[in-house]
Amino acid sequence: MERPTVICLTPVRNEGWILERFLTCASLWADYILLLDQLSSDETAQIARRHSKVTLLTNPSTTYDEAERQRRLIEAARCIPGRRLLITLDADEMLTANFMTSPEWRSVLAAPPGSIIGFQWVNILPDLQRYWTSPYDYYWGFMDDGSDHGGSTIHSPRIPLPPRAPRLTLREVKVMHYQFTDWERLESKTRWYQCWERINQPERRAVEVYRQYHHMYAVAPERIQPIPGDWLTGYRERGIDMTSVLRDRHPWWDKEVLDLFEKFGTAHFRRQNIWQVDWQAVYRELHEQEPPVALGDPRSRIEKLIHRWLAKTQADKSKFPIRTFDRLLGLLGW
Repeated sequence: MERPTVICLTPVRNEGWILERFLTCASLWADYILLLDQLSSDETAQIARRHSKVTLLTNPSTTYDEAERQRRLIEAARCIPGRRLLITLDADEMLTANFMTSPEWRSVLAAPPGSIIGFQWVNILPDLQRYWTSPYDYYWGFMDDGSDHGGSTIHSPRIPLPPRAPRLTLREVKVMHYQFTDWERLESKTRWYQCWERINQPERRAVEVYRQYHHMYAVAPERIQPIPGDWLTGYRERGIDMTSVLRDRHPWWDKEVLDLFEKFGTAHFRRQNIWQVDWQAVYRELHEQEPPVALGDPRSRIEKLIHRWLAKTQADKSKFPIRTFDRLLGLLGW
């Protein structure tokens, strides 16, 4: 059987902190890397142009829409002739280096048309020596057969999911997720997500949103494991740095949240868990002037107590008493 053309599909926005590593790693397995850049203000575009396998595409939209960006990427991939294997990774995701030797990768390359390929998502911790595994399989690979892609605005499937499609789920080759290696960046992104939910899905309860976006604070110690050597060895042997982390004091989501305050006011977000930050100080650092309006914590004493209770009970959120109290909070508008 003819080997498929392997195409990596990746949306990006301000991914300069990790893009060099991602592109260097992906270039080892991808024939083409399609990057769809949405208004990056950092060095994302310059880094992309240094890599010969990259085609840099532009997404000029100011709206967050995962379905639309994935549609653009899939359409671009389908302009490449021949049999196509689509692998859809974000810039903070790398295949474990054992893909170079694992028979699983050969199985992926030989999958029949219409097959969807599942990966385990392993979250690398800030010490870059340990990880925990997500409890779900994620279908991020597709042996393209032209099927339509049905997406959603947020947390969208990345590939077409044809009914009764053959499924190939990998157990040796995994996807390493570097999002958690920079906890401050992660928390900035999480704050933005909560604000997005408040604006775009106001019917969702604040408690439900809190529980979803704070899952990383409920990882049981027994789920945390040391990173196996073969996940990184093949990269290190090729001189690829897999351990340093470039940190940005104020990730771009901080400015996005400040823009939302200007548009909607701080009180609109008082039930989102975003008030550990001194937003006055952040505004001063980013704009080198005082904010035009006060950006203090708008929460009442009771709202602060509820946030403390949610944090204290996150690890036990599935227990009956906690779930019961969560429902009660929902009846009270939370």
